[in-house]
Amino acid sequence: MKMTFRWYGPEDPVTLDKIRQIPNMSGVVTAVYSVPVGEVWPMEEIEKLKKDANAKGLEMEVIESVPVHEDIKLRRGDYKRYIENYKENIRRLAKHGVKCICYNFMPVFDWTRSQLDKELEDGSRTLIYDKEQVAALDPRKLALPGWDSSYSPEEIKELIDAYQAQGDEGLWESLNYFIQEIIPVAIECDVNMAIHPDDPCWPIFGLPRIITNEKNLDRFLSLYDDPHHGLTLCAGSLGCGVFNNYTAMVRKYGKMGRIHFAHLRNIKLLSDESFEESAHYSGCGSLDMVEIMKAYHDVGFKGYMRPDHGRMIWGETGKPGYGLYDRALGAMYLTGIWETLDKMEEK
Repeated sequence: MKMTFRWYGPEDPVTLDKIRQIPNMSGVVTAVYSVPVGEVWPMEEIEKLKKDANAKGLEMEVIESVPVHEDIKLRRGDYKRYIENYKENIRRLAKHGVKCICYNFMPVFDWTRSQLDKELEDGSRTLIYDKEQVAALDPRKLALPGWDSSYSPEEIKELIDAYQAQGDEGLWESLNYFIQEIIPVAIECDVNMAIHPDDPCWPIFGLPRIITNEKNLDRFLSLYDDPHHGLTLCAGSLGCGVFNNYTAMVRKYGKMGRIHFAHLRNIKLLSDESFEESAHYSGCGSLDMVEIMKAYHDVGFKGYMRPDHGRMIWGETGKPGYGLYDRALGAMYLTGIWETLDKMEEK
C-alpha cells in the first residue's frame, strides 16, 4: 500500500513541509479548489499542485475529488456539457501523472455531521452525527467545510425537491449514464475511478442515498465490467452502519481488485444512526483497525491509503477533521500495523 495524506493546497495550514515529516508518507491527496463545480480545471493549476508536492519529495497520484455537478446527478440542464468537462479533467489529470480519482454521487450534501467540535472525555474535540440533532437542522441553511457553498437556501430547497421526485431508481439511472460516459475515458487514460460511499450510509433530509451497503456496491460495480471502475472504501462512512461488515467488504472487493483508495478512520457507535469520530486506535472506537488492516494486507492491497478525519488535539485549530496531529498519529498507527503484518509474513 501507499500511505498518503489529504492536503488542501497552498492555503492549507497543514503544509507540505509538515506532511513530508510523517514517516512512510508517499504523497498527498489534493484537488483544484478554485474552479466552480463542473468546469474544466486549468492546466497551470494542476501543474502547480504537482510541482509543489514533488518539490517536497511527495507524489500527487490521487485527486480527491473531481466533484460531480448536480445537473449530472439529476440529468437535467447542462448535464451533457458537464460530463464532457469531467472527461477533459480526467485527461488533464492523467497527463500530470494522476492514477486515481476519488468522487462521490451524494445528492446536494457531501459528508454530514451535526456538530464539528464535540469535546470528548480526554479534552480533544471531534465530529459527531446525532440523528436527533440532524432531524432538527434546516438543510436549506446548512453548511459544512468542503461543501459547494454556491447555492442559495431557495436553490437548496429546489434541489431537494427535485431529488425527492427523482428517487433512488432515478439516481441509479443517472449514475449509470455517468459511468457509461466516463469509464471509457478512464480506461483510455489508465486512471482508476474510485467512488466514495455516502457519508453517513443512510438517507438524510429525505434525499436518496445509494452507495451505502454491500448490495448497492455490488450493483454499482456491475455497471461497468472493468477494473478502472472501482471504489474508495471508507471505513467511517460504511462502518457507521451497523448493517455493514467493513472488514468483509475489504476482503471481498480487495480480492476483486476493485478497491483503489482506502480511507481509514475509527468511529464510536452511540446508538442507531448516531456516532462520533474517535482516534484511529481500535480501543477508542467500534471498529477493529487491526483486523481491517489485516484484511487489506491479506488481499495484497497495493493501492492508496490515507488516515481519514482526525480529532483536534493538543490545542490545534483549523479545518474540522483535518488537523495535522491526530491524522499524523493515525498514519503512524496504521503504518505500524502494516509493518508488523509484513514482519509476521516474513517469518
